[in-house]
Amino acid sequence: MKHIQTFVLGILAGMSISIGGIVFLSCESKVVGALFFTIGLFTVCTFGLNLFTGKVCYALDHKAPYLFDLFLIWCGNFAGCLLTGLAMRATRVAPALIETAQGICTKKLSGSPFSTILLGLFCNVCIYIAVDGYKNNPHEVGKYLALLFGVTVFILCGFEHCVANMFYFSMAGMLGLNMLVFILLNTLGNIIGGLLIPCMFKVIKK
Repeated sequence: MKHIQTFVLGILAGMSISIGGIVFLSCESKVVGALFFTIGLFTVCTFGLNLFTGKVCYALDHKAPYLFDLFLIWCGNFAGCLLTGLAMRATRVAPALIETAQGICTKKLSGSPFSTILLGLFCNVCIYIAVDGYKNNPHEVGKYLALLFGVTVFILCGFEHCVANMFYFSMAGMLGLNMLVFILLNTLGNIIGGLLIPCMFKVIKK
């Protein structure tokens, strides 16, 4: 039952990030789109949903079974993004969203594997700042500023978020081996970036 709950909360998180992705694709201004994309992580944190890029940051605080939870969460996120992408492709706003998503995804696939990993790394440094800031900042305003700045910065910098990209590729209809390899490399970068600051803290405290 616990695993089912973990997976379902992962699906809901994927759908939440997808809504942020829809907003981003709908905005002509990249800055405005980046700001409103924050709705995704805001929803995840507020309702306690399972987002891979956030949960992986705390892998060092858990025992080995947590790795299976992370796998379930990743799969749930992908399922949520895929379902949302397929649903949106059936709506009247689909043509514009699909065209924008295809342009974004084509550009993403043009990068080298090393570039994808590095951009994923820097993305999850931002996600760690956002999520841990929300979790531990004693000030209510500070919690939400952490989310706002963390998400907006990673988008404007062009960093790669594996769950957001799951949605973009689903929306674009560009599902296939190239997409899967890109997402896996992106995920690897997100894992490294999410663990970077926690690892440094552990080394400093020794």
